[in-house]
Amino acid sequence: MTTSIHGQVQHLNPDGLSKNPAFTNVIAVTGQVKTIYIGGQDAVDASGKIVGKGNIKQQTEQVFNNLLTALKASGAELEHIVKWNIYIVQGQPIQPAFEVFQSVWGRRPNPPTITVMFVFGLANPDFLVEMDAIAVVPEI
Repeated sequence: MTTSIHGQVQHLNPDGLSKNPAFTNVIAVTGQVKTIYIGGQDAVDASGKIVGKGNIKQQTEQVFNNLLTALKASGAELEHIVKWNIYIVQGQPIQPAFEVFQSVWGRRPNPPTITVMFVFGLANPDFLVEMDAIAVVPEI
C-alpha cells in the first residue's frame, strides 16, 4: 500500500489578534513541501548598478523585481511567500514602499506574515530598503 502525503499551507488569523488585510498573523506549514529562503534583496539590477538612488519607491520596485526573479529561479510564485522581512532606513517614508507592495501583491488572498524594521543603515549607504523572504511550495 502506498501512502501519499501532500503539503498544506494554512493562513490563520485567530480570534484575539488584530486582523489586517495586508498580512496574515500565523502561517502553519505541514506535509511535504519545498521551502525557499531568499536572502536580502536590495535595489540593484543584474549588473550590480544601484537603481533609484534617493527614491524609496523606485528602490522598492527593484527589490520586488529581484524577489520575483529569485522566486522564478526556485520554482515558486509570489503567492508562495509566507514571510517577508522588510528593512527601511530610518527617516524614509514607509507609504511609497507600501504602495509598491499593494500594487505587486494585488488582490491575491492569503497575504504573508510581515515584519517591518527601521534600521540605521544597510550594506550600502545608497540602499533605502531591503527585503528577504521565505516561500513554501506544497508538493503535489
